[in-house]
Amino acid sequence: MDTSYPREDYLPMTSHKRDSSPTTVTSAPPRDHLIWSIFNTIYMNFCCLGFVALAFSVKARDRKVAGDVEAARRFSSKARCYNALATAGSVLLPILLTALVVTGVLHLSKLAQDSMGFFSNQFSTSDDEDK
Repeated sequence: MDTSYPREDYLPMTSHKRDSSPTTVTSAPPRDHLIWSIFNTIYMNFCCLGFVALAFSVKARDRKVAGDVEAARRFSSKARCYNALATAGSVLLPILLTALVVTGVLHLSKLAQDSMGFFSNQFSTSDDEDK
């Protein structure tokens, strides 16, 4: 059983006549963003958005191969949005967590220095009162 994508002989027949109207504009086929989706899926990002993007990328590729360009554009657009969210989450969340950890460590070190100063002053004054 051949599981590869349909070859050209299986594609819907298209007319080889050239349209003489000058207003016809042909657009490029939609991109399916499959590689981007695979990378986002492998990276195991926040809320598994890469896997959702991969599903829409595969749907977009299937629709493009079947010749349904409009559905391929819709699925491609959704895949691009989910990939952008997954990439942003994968980049921004570690940066945000790192910033929070650094801020927390700096705050705790300042607190520790202040408490050391407080306790050293308190104990030194009590030693002077005993004399």
